[in-house]
Amino acid sequence: MFEDLTLLQLQQFWWIIISLLGGLFAFIMFVQGGQTLLGRISKGDETYKTMLINSLGRKWELGFTTLVLFGGALFAAFPLFYSTSFGGAYWVWMAILFCFIIQAVSYEYRKKPNNFLGKKVYEAFLFINGSLGVILLGVAIATFFSGSSFSVDENNFSHWHNSLRGLESLFSIFNLSLGIALFFLVRILGALYFINNIDNDTIRFRAIKSIKIDMPIFLIFFLVFLFLLFTKTGFAYDENLSIYVQKYKYLINFLEMPFVLGMFITGILMVIVAVFLTIHFKKTCCIKTGGLGVVLTVKALFLNVGLNNTSYYPSTYDLQSSLTIINSSGSHYTLTVMSYTALMVPFVLGYIFYVWYQMDKVKITKEEIEDPHAHNY
Repeated sequence: MFEDLTLLQLQQFWWIIISLLGGLFAFIMFVQGGQTLLGRISKGDETYKTMLINSLGRKWELGFTTLVLFGGALFAAFPLFYSTSFGGAYWVWMAILFCFIIQAVSYEYRKKPNNFLGKKVYEAFLFINGSLGVILLGVAIATFFSGSSFSVDENNFSHWHNSLRGLESLFSIFNLSLGIALFFLVRILGALYFINNIDNDTIRFRAIKSIKIDMPIFLIFFLVFLFLLFTKTGFAYDENLSIYVQKYKYLINFLEMPFVLGMFITGILMVIVAVFLTIHFKKTCCIKTGGLGVVLTVKALFLNVGLNNTSYYPSTYDLQSSLTIINSSGSHYTLTVMSYTALMVPFVLGYIFYVWYQMDKVKITKEEIEDPHAHNY
């Protein structure tokens, strides 16, 4: 079946899968967003704080799994991106990995007996993961549009041409606007998740109040990002795979791929509707609407930067070293084998939905947390 597809069709197939996984990962980062709201919503009440952490603690491993799945698929299908970005911009990637390591440690050890660091240290770790980790991820994703300073030689060895090793991407307003917008977006998702998952009026009231603060800030930074994106000169390639710059490339991509544009607009509207229904009609189920909206929006952005003859990782040092889905992918054999493996993805997603449903059948309550036999993170 897959062996009959051309290499280009397989490359496009895998970029679509990676775009979907990127969207799912952005949604799952409501865990990170919720971690930054512990202080604002609990206001120092230890029972409320434990309710919030228990709510997130039941889902944080799904986020970790999705991150590994997204990164693994990207690096396996497009190994030249792996060697170029991970090997070159390693200070950024190392910082991101460190942020996720301290998250895992925090959920495991926050309530351990004889914890010599104390709960506050692990709660600080959770905040760092939810803030610094998310902003760095947003900045790293933004370089898919803005590019980085690298070159690739005739043997496919990549070379980084900035001594800051990826940290230079933090000095770009374009990159930071996406990173900060993503930070406030996941906080909104985290609040929507608490409203749905915890049966407590005080927490729901404070979560709604938090959304009212974060939503305008998110919109400001997201609109700045969109303005810079749509007025930006992009990186395209012709039939000879020669890279050239093109004005308004990413706006043109949306216009030439109306299905992707429709997906993008639908996703944004779903997030806005979810917030509106939560604030004005006290709906408690809008994490589903908002979450699906985030998946569609992020997936559309990935499709925009990877398809329609676009370089998804442009080089600002040597234009012809820019990476495309054509010049950076694995072989036809590799992508074919991976495609058969990908047939298992729907079963994995089905398992995640089933586990999610089972965990959420009973909402978290104050009585459950105060039970002496309760398992608290």
